[in-house]
Amino acid sequence: MGEHNVHNHIDQKKRAEFINHLLDDIKALEIMLKQGLIEDDITRIGAEQEFCLVNSNWRPAKNAQEILAAINDRHFTTELARYNLEINLDPLELKGDCFTKLQNELNRLLIKAKKTAANYDTYILLTGILPTIRKHHLELEYMTPNPRYRALNTILRSQRGSDFELHIRGVDELSIHHESVLFEACNTSFQMHLQIPPKDFVSSYNWAQAISGPILGISTNSPLLFGRELWSETRIALFRQSLDMRRASYALKDQRARVSFSNHWAAGSVAEIFKNDIAYHRIVLSRDIETNALSELKKGNIPKLPALNLHNGTVYRWNRPCYGVGNGKAHVRIENRYIPSGPTTLDEIANFAFWAGVMIGRPSKFDDMPSCMDFRDAKANFIKAARMGKDAILNWMGRSISIQDLVIKELLPIAYSGLEKAGIDTADQERYLKVIENRAKGIPAGEWMVRNYRFLQKSKHQDEALRGLTKTIYDNQQNGKPGHEWPLQQIPPEIQEGATLVGHIMSTQLFTVDEFDLATLATSIMKWKNIHHVPVESTYGKLCGLLTWTHVKKIQDAQNDDHQLVVSDIMVKNVITAHPEITIKEAIQLMKKNEIGCLPVVQKEDLVGIITIKDVIAFDHGQNL
Repeated sequence: MGEHNVHNHIDQKKRAEFINHLLDDIKALEIMLKQGLIEDDITRIGAEQEFCLVNSNWRPAKNAQEILAAINDRHFTTELARYNLEINLDPLELKGDCFTKLQNELNRLLIKAKKTAANYDTYILLTGILPTIRKHHLELEYMTPNPRYRALNTILRSQRGSDFELHIRGVDELSIHHESVLFEACNTSFQMHLQIPPKDFVSSYNWAQAISGPILGISTNSPLLFGRELWSETRIALFRQSLDMRRASYALKDQRARVSFSNHWAAGSVAEIFKNDIAYHRIVLSRDIETNALSELKKGNIPKLPALNLHNGTVYRWNRPCYGVGNGKAHVRIENRYIPSGPTTLDEIANFAFWAGVMIGRPSKFDDMPSCMDFRDAKANFIKAARMGKDAILNWMGRSISIQDLVIKELLPIAYSGLEKAGIDTADQERYLKVIENRAKGIPAGEWMVRNYRFLQKSKHQDEALRGLTKTIYDNQQNGKPGHEWPLQQIPPEIQEGATLVGHIMSTQLFTVDEFDLATLATSIMKWKNIHHVPVESTYGKLCGLLTWTHVKKIQDAQNDDHQLVVSDIMVKNVITAHPEITIKEAIQLMKKNEIGCLPVVQKEDLVGIITIKDVIAFDHGQNL
């Protein structure tokens, strides 16, 4: 998540000083580009591995800081949530067996994390979205206590002027409000860096944009969020909306999302891309900077451009331009941010080899992308791939083609050519690109997850199915086989009972009625659906009553089935409710004490679920609660 020593914009003087440094950083970059001070005679790769921490019940853990301290390794750092960590891999020159070396280093560091986490009864998991994340895991108590994260949350929410909203429609639909940026923490990715010669940066960047759709489509593995089937790669919609600070208004106006694919091909130089991001996106974080970039250049030093890098770290392009300094030399690179974490390190490095090969092997006819392809096709392809995965049909250079055919027939040959050009060992080429080919012909990880989740739901409650799915992902990761080789319809080993809270077992598929609906309508619904408890909502969508079949029958018998009665005439008005984070034991005691058969579940005045005696009877009898 970048620089941690930041402050917000309350101090306008400090903000002004930061902006001056930002402008000078751009000037310094332009001077370095003009004078040839950016490294152009070597190509390096690097990567960042985000991963999840889960407890023995396969839910998000909360101990990232303790585990990080115990690991005590400079490669590891915190992430936004207390159930995620990140590994920063050492850069390698793109040659020989660099991808094998990268995977070996990644495996070594993950094993180190695994052994350390085991001491805290915690497991590490590679997946784009952890299946067992629930809404309460996005409360501020789960945010890593770090000034950068708190400042980012405060400023983005302030500039948005309201809670964040999430609306995603796939097979299922999710529509929800939230008060923090922690929705972003649901995303874990494998971020890939490729150093680019400055003179070729814009051509390479535009090519990276053009190939994003098919590269993403063959790599998706995040179809689930809160137990709902959404996009093939739900992270794309989730990340975009979780950091969206745009305000809705009555005016029809264009506003740039902070998470963006962009709206046009790049032109000019890498400096122009940075300028556009400064022009289109508000400065949300700043920091104290001691040295001026232009002054450093005059002294013969290579500046680190800290103001530019901090601002760039708050603009979340799926292909992000980056500036860095290593061993006293400046370089520019493209960071690929759309690939999910997992399902195995072999899959991840295969994705990297494929992407790097296609990037390096770019045919010369694609040096000028604006003359080859409408940018809107590239952007549409990216969204199609995120929605549909490898089943998407793309518009590629003016013709329609499936991702499977595009990958196998056109992009894989380019990738082989590019890796050969870079001097990658034949063994590495075959090992990693064969994974991509077999995945294109088989069942990718996202489809595997959906099929197994549906299979588990046939015999298990949603919470148990999600925990079983998470355990199955973990078990498969231990054998190292790529995701397309994982067996379908796996029944996970028995896992210890972990449903302890009302939120784990409550039903969220609710039938509700309006307080002014005719009572006969409400009772008809109860008969049709064979349900004995129906929450009643007010005109403003708030819980205001409850219909129970026993109570309804008593009222109806007394009123002789008066067809003029409305729901508010027959509902229970003093409703006893529960919060999703109270224990199941407490819920059972509450129902027994009040001799009731259900509890509507309410969070911040909103009805979020219902729990009935049928939902808890197994716990009452089986666990002696």
